[in-house]
Amino acid sequence: MKKILSGLDRLKLSQFQPFKGLKLGLISNSTGVDCHLNLLVDLLRQYCPGSLQVVFAPEHGFFGAAQDMEEVDHKMDPLEGIKVVSLYGNTFDSLKPSLKDLQGLDALLFDIQDVGSRYYTFANTMALAMEAARDAGLRFFVLDRPNPINGGQVEGNMVKKGFESFVGMFPIANRHGMTLGEMAEMFNQQFEINCALEVFWMEGYTRQMWFEQTGLPWVMPSPNMPTLKTAIVYPGMCLLEGTNLSEGRGTTRPFELFGAPYIDPFLLTGELNRLKLPQCVFRPLYFKPTFQKWGGQICGGAQLHLLNREQFQPLVTGLAVIHTVYNLYPDQFEWRREAYEFVDKIPAIDLLFGNQEIRKQIESHRPLPGIIEMIQAETDQFLSMRKEFLHY
Repeated sequence: MKKILSGLDRLKLSQFQPFKGLKLGLISNSTGVDCHLNLLVDLLRQYCPGSLQVVFAPEHGFFGAAQDMEEVDHKMDPLEGIKVVSLYGNTFDSLKPSLKDLQGLDALLFDIQDVGSRYYTFANTMALAMEAARDAGLRFFVLDRPNPINGGQVEGNMVKKGFESFVGMFPIANRHGMTLGEMAEMFNQQFEINCALEVFWMEGYTRQMWFEQTGLPWVMPSPNMPTLKTAIVYPGMCLLEGTNLSEGRGTTRPFELFGAPYIDPFLLTGELNRLKLPQCVFRPLYFKPTFQKWGGQICGGAQLHLLNREQFQPLVTGLAVIHTVYNLYPDQFEWRREAYEFVDKIPAIDLLFGNQEIRKQIESHRPLPGIIEMIQAETDQFLSMRKEFLHY
């Protein structure tokens, strides 16, 4: 298989010539590697000695040691001889590089592998860093990488005004089908960040590619994103974070396993399989998460098995799971009540959906097809908006 060239691999061919003489701040994590798994941090030190001044680490930390929504201390990611600043502290303000941390820099360089879903926070880290670069008068470079779950399939509704958060800062679909380079241009133009942006595009990439078709090595972008299959189901199954259902964190199959102690797995899977959702089947099981929701307790639930990823619809599937459990267990099912991604006045499920209408439709027992139809209208709106920003 012939490898595509990521933005980083293309930059390496030039021996990092565009960055010679610049004082750089790098926003990256352990996914910032070339096709031979060399860290960008080390490549910059090799090709541009003295250029790299500071590394900014996103949620989970540079090496991905922290769990979701876990505060990351500046000292968690020791990189020899380089200052590391966490962009995931205990306040919303901690998510953006401060003007103090940007002093003396000429540019910010962003290189992180995304997973193709708007809840995944790396794109929003990029957006906030773009704002910081604009305010500090810095150039902003993005090294583009593949959308691992392909850029052809799109699902979901757009975030409504008043429901913006770190899991959805802008009105984009749940499964957006864009690369981070394309999203950076959309953020900059459509949503008017207006920073001095330059994207280093990939070579040989087409938007119908799944990640393993690129020939690039998979590096876990976060602790609960171990495989490409996890990323495929994530745009729908992440919605379970807004409920009291375990989404499989604390197991070896996060977002594929789900359930709760109050669930009869055979009743649940019987109802879900009767829906005949596109190209997936549910297998009944019991499991015991080692941490997070229902940690140490036996949960009844299911494993989501993919049959054909080309026709699988993750958002429809995740919505169907919540809709079904809500109706089967009205006295035990609950929406998440705790603060979520620094927001405590809006339910987590509404932040994930990007509105309150979908939750209210579920609560009013509206049949699933009607909810899906409502979402599809916004998918079409997003597809129209994103057209001018598609590079591949």
